[in-house]
Amino acid sequence: MKPTTAPKTYRVKSFGCQMNVYDGERMAELLAEKGITPAPEGEDADLVVLNTCHIREKAAEKVYSDIGRLVKAGEERGQKPMIAVAGCVAQAEGEEIMARAPAVSMVVGPQAYHRLPEMLDQAVSGKRATDTEMPPIAKFDALPKRRKSAPSAFLTVQEGCDKFCTYCVVPYTRGAEISRPYNDLITEAQRLVEAGAKEITLLGQNVNAWSGENAKGHAVGLAGLIHALAEIDGLSRIRYTTSHPNDMDDALIAAHGEVGKLMPYLHLPVQSGSDRVLKAMNRSHTSDSYLRLLERFRAARPDIALSGDFIVGFPGETDAEFEETLQLVDKVRYAQAYSFKYSARPGTSAATMDGQVPREVMDERLQRLQAALGRDQHAFNAASVGKNCEVLIERKGKHADQWLGKSPWLQSVWFEADAALGDLVSVELVEAGPNSLAGRLLEMVSA
Repeated sequence: MKPTTAPKTYRVKSFGCQMNVYDGERMAELLAEKGITPAPEGEDADLVVLNTCHIREKAAEKVYSDIGRLVKAGEERGQKPMIAVAGCVAQAEGEEIMARAPAVSMVVGPQAYHRLPEMLDQAVSGKRATDTEMPPIAKFDALPKRRKSAPSAFLTVQEGCDKFCTYCVVPYTRGAEISRPYNDLITEAQRLVEAGAKEITLLGQNVNAWSGENAKGHAVGLAGLIHALAEIDGLSRIRYTTSHPNDMDDALIAAHGEVGKLMPYLHLPVQSGSDRVLKAMNRSHTSDSYLRLLERFRAARPDIALSGDFIVGFPGETDAEFEETLQLVDKVRYAQAYSFKYSARPGTSAATMDGQVPREVMDERLQRLQAALGRDQHAFNAASVGKNCEVLIERKGKHADQWLGKSPWLQSVWFEADAALGDLVSVELVEAGPNSLAGRLLEMVSA
């Protein structure tokens, strides 16, 4: 590479999970610290960071497609952007990206992106840079202070996974489970609130595996952290995701009935309703233990909305085993859920298992599952009509005086009001659709 002009504008394009969104925001803050500004909407950026996800099939090929589009667009306007590839694809395939895509100046893994400014300096001087080291926690100490926040903000509290589900690449791209220190999280949460956040969602690959020592030196789990965050003035709402059934404890279940700021919503992936498939996935729960766990949450918080993750077509899954998944869905009646066709990931043990399910069979099963999940989501929304609840305004709607926000149960709600971003308002839910509800403003709660 030849030396180049330092970029003046940037754009971070994040794919995949909410943790990637958090990482993208932190990389943007690092670039802003160097005096680089976000590219205006609709304009090309001097530096593009592709913050990638490796969970789904052909993730790497999609990265190369994006790189190709960026290069072609740059050639057409006579100025190619500087390109950085970050995230889990960068972690898994860093050297190959550098070999296959000469247009890429930087490759940085999810545990090393705090070094992005230093790598940018190298790229400007004409040196391509790769960093996929995985030092525990180090990046958080190097990140800038939070100075600006949306009304709803993410806060990563835990990273990595020790579960080694047979279909999943996370242990290889995010590393072993680590928990950020309690005091660091309290401080970052306070800064987010000072910067404008009224809702904080705690993030982790296995967020309920978080543990630490509180200000008194006592060992606490996620419930203890939630209790402490609830004491922050100006913070109205707390959420957390994604949880693992094996890491649920009595204190976290109880917190849903004890902490008013903890929203009545639980995302708890199950993946399958078949115990044989769950064992093959290396999941530690059975369908019965999962259902009993949900009943404990409902006992603690009767109005809780439940969400889950499902994989159809896992190697060896029979028609009868898929029917067990549909039976579990019928029992739970999820308010929301996410469902996917099994995707073989290189390096995982499931990728070499016998009994790979044909694509057309997976397609048919996914359609049936999503129909059942959609039915239940619509029913949950319809049952909400007539309720009064608080909504946190997150963005403008399509029409004048129209606003959109989230209910306590994470439903999208739109309504008309003389209001502003970040306002917390009381609304009556008056009409339900499959994916959102209409509300009628009752009163302002806080501005």
